[in-house]
Amino acid sequence: MKANTFRYVGLITLALALAGCASGPGGGSIYVPAGGASSRDEAPEPPQTSDRDEEPRVERKSEQPEEPARQQEYSSPSYQDEGDALSPAARSLIQRADSLMAAGDTQAAVAQLERAQRIAPRSAQVYFKLSEAYVAMDQLGSAEQFTLKGLSLAGSDSSLQRAGWLLLADIRRARGNVAGADQAEARAGAL
Repeated sequence: MKANTFRYVGLITLALALAGCASGPGGGSIYVPAGGASSRDEAPEPPQTSDRDEEPRVERKSEQPEEPARQQEYSSPSYQDEGDALSPAARSLIQRADSLMAAGDTQAAVAQLERAQRIAPRSAQVYFKLSEAYVAMDQLGSAEQFTLKGLSLAGSDSSLQRAGWLLLADIRRARGNVAGADQAEARAGAL
């Protein structure tokens, strides 16, 4: 019984403490209706100013007159016309990856290309090189995804797009997707 009494006393104390948090100075409620007055019968108090220290009154956003709703201007999404140019660091990593691929160390080449990707994340060339490395590791699904990402970043560079579409055609043909390979070759031929 004593444990329940202490529990009830604790709950009542907590409730009173929380109720005290919801009152403003002088015991009035801190909740004010949207009209600004604390109740319908009370008029809002004028701001207190002293004659000595006249400071300009700053109106809160809620006190400012409402502006007419403006129609939002929508523009079409902007796309990159050209892919990002490779930085010297990314170019160096790609060259190192090419050397590693030629030596047969595909895993090390992928590591170099992933570093290049972190340096130049919007360069189509990096994604196409990653795709070639994944083809060499016989991970054609990943290779296709990297090629598609590279194509999305190629911009208006038609030679880069053509190389990407031809790479995609080879990958799709190796995966057994002859129709998809034909479509990719047609896109490359149209450029």
